[in-house]
Amino acid sequence: MSLVKTTSQTVGPYFAIGLTWLNKSDLTAPGVSGKKVTIEGRLLDADGKPIPDGLIEVWQANSHGKYAHPEDKQDKPLEKGFQGFGRIPMDGNGCFRFTTIQPGPVPGPDGKPQAPHILVSVFARGMLDRLVTRIYFPDEPLNNSDFVLNLIEPARRGTLIARKKGEGLEWNIVVQGPEETVFFNC
Repeated sequence: MSLVKTTSQTVGPYFAIGLTWLNKSDLTAPGVSGKKVTIEGRLLDADGKPIPDGLIEVWQANSHGKYAHPEDKQDKPLEKGFQGFGRIPMDGNGCFRFTTIQPGPVPGPDGKPQAPHILVSVFARGMLDRLVTRIYFPDEPLNNSDFVLNLIEPARRGTLIARKKGEGLEWNIVVQGPEETVFFNC
């Protein structure tokens, strides 16, 4: 038996083999309450070049601030048809676009409400682990008191807050460099 070190596995670019059936870029459902919003952006490297074969997963609460998950025990309504989960692959230019309902605030670890946000996992070739970040909404009053945003130095908070663009929002993900999006160790 040889004890030779073998190469490591990365998270991609194997997305087309077994993951495409989970792709979902429209998280809305008929009859779901809340403000419908479209978020678009690009996945970029340190040089501002697109990463065309990446993928993001998004997970969020509904407009009432309740996750469609059995561990969310809040006494808030669930909405039939709204799972709050989507998987969106990048196109050839590193662009993504998805439509969802703006989430309501969820409780933080201290019980105080967090600002409405969407949890995002980023997968791409060459990454050994996913990157985890959040999308916050512009002009949201709870952004000022959100415990996560307040852990981040003020100059970098803007990497987590989407910008208004036409009728929707724009939010880009930069994986490295001086404009790098804030990522969390999870």
